[in-house]
Amino acid sequence: MAPEHFRPAPGFFTLESRVTDVERLYAAHRNGVFRYLRRIIGGNEAADDLTQEVFLRVSRAGVPDAPEPGRRAWVFRIARNLALNHVRDGRRRPLTIALVQAAVPGTQELSAALQAAIAHLSEEDRDVFVLRESAGLSYQEIASTCEMSVEAVRARLHRARQSLRQELGASFQLRDQRGIRCAAAGDGAREES
Repeated sequence: MAPEHFRPAPGFFTLESRVTDVERLYAAHRNGVFRYLRRIIGGNEAADDLTQEVFLRVSRAGVPDAPEPGRRAWVFRIARNLALNHVRDGRRRPLTIALVQAAVPGTQELSAALQAAIAHLSEEDRDVFVLRESAGLSYQEIASTCEMSVEAVRARLHRARQSLRQELGASFQLRDQRGIRCAAAGDGAREES
């Protein structure tokens, strides 16, 4: 514990303030980081491991002296870099294919179609889309995280959404052909197959 007369210089962190800042960042962003990583890498267990790694790196590096949006972008930049490394390393591993596919309900088919459509986006478009839709980052935070301009974020997000609409069109037509009806949120109606 620092003596009462000790006042650290701006940008200097005492151990107590550093731990508190890391804990605050963890509490505020753990769920968003996990959702982002799960969407990018596709598995709960790996996303959980990488989420822990993100905050381990945050605690080792020390939290930057920046306003909250800058800190949030910094945390997601760490998560993005870890996700990109994980995906790149995964490409080096042999591909495993399930031999038996079970029948899946319509909502699971749509979820699988959405995951496949997101996987077909370019790496940059996918990052921007997932950071916005899964993690809920603002355009400015995404720009800082991905090191691009806000205009580039808007363009990539627009392109990603257009691509997803085109690719998912076939899935929605399939759903309509099978008579699956999606209920509006709070509607109380159930899906029919």
